[in-house]
Amino acid sequence: MDFTRDESQDAVAEVVVSLLEHESARDIALWPVLTGSGLLAVPLPERFGGDDMGLLEVSAMLTELATDAVQIPALTTLGFGVLPLLAIGVPDILAEKVFPAVAEGAVLTAALHEVGSPFTTKPETTAVPDGMTVRISGQKVAVPYADTARWILVPTDGGVAVVDGDAPGITRTASPTSDGVPEFSLTFDSVQIPAEQLLPDGIADLHRQALACMGSVADGLLKGVLALTAEHVRTREQFGRPLAEFQAVAQQIADVYVVSRTLHAAAVSANWALAQDDASAQHRERTDDDLDVLAYTVASELPAALQKCHHLHGGIGVDVTHPLHRYYSQAKDIARWLGGESFRLDRLGARCSST
Repeated sequence: MDFTRDESQDAVAEVVVSLLEHESARDIALWPVLTGSGLLAVPLPERFGGDDMGLLEVSAMLTELATDAVQIPALTTLGFGVLPLLAIGVPDILAEKVFPAVAEGAVLTAALHEVGSPFTTKPETTAVPDGMTVRISGQKVAVPYADTARWILVPTDGGVAVVDGDAPGITRTASPTSDGVPEFSLTFDSVQIPAEQLLPDGIADLHRQALACMGSVADGLLKGVLALTAEHVRTREQFGRPLAEFQAVAQQIADVYVVSRTLHAAAVSANWALAQDDASAQHRERTDDDLDVLAYTVASELPAALQKCHHLHGGIGVDVTHPLHRYYSQAKDIARWLGGESFRLDRLGARCSST
């Protein structure tokens, strides 16, 4: 196993860093700039004008964006949309609609959760064949960017449905978030899609890609907030001394560093395993183990580490004009999307007990 970034991953990361050095926007205003840079085309097939790269390059991109707590639909479009579609495999007629649009800035998202069932593996949402079409009915919750998404990946009892975002029969109800990103509960009332837009047996691939990319974002968030906090305690003085010279402060920032390295190791291990071209049952089981460990680590450790960084900033961290709140709010929403610490511990425990 070699988790060192290769030249292509370094190149993608360097483009992101350069872009952020020259652009001040850290919200949706950055999306057209990201589109114009060609970064959205990184995982797209060459025949659609893409670079034909994969999960590891996308993960490098997401990590660098998260290091600066950028709030744009890169995670949903690439991690919840493009990468799962490539992993599942899509008919040419669907690929020709979706992938060129992504290169031009189209937003994708996925409805991963049902009421009381995060990352549901047995969806109650139904897909009923109707001639050359399929009708989708059911309810999903916590769907980010569902108001602007061109397509929504919807797990159903018949596979993953790729639903047009503006299809008749979709009802959106806004739900609150910590980071202010638009999020909705969706009701599908016999929403009609072409039969080729229902992808059988794709739910597991959708979940794997989404978890890996969420781990990469979490890795970047903690890396960024650790640097921000370390600089604060190094330069902020109390009683005539830098905060970093106080033993209690030094111990707390050291704890955050340990969590950051642990989360980084879990993220790169899971992404590396998922990116390998190995279809054996043994490798798939190992990959799922790594992803469950990653999901639990993020859900349990990331919010607590961010809370400690918030505490170390004191009253400054409460100011919404300070960048800290962008990290903290995104961390809380990611932990919630994962289902929370208890849910992830149950998932991980079930995996351990089954083996």
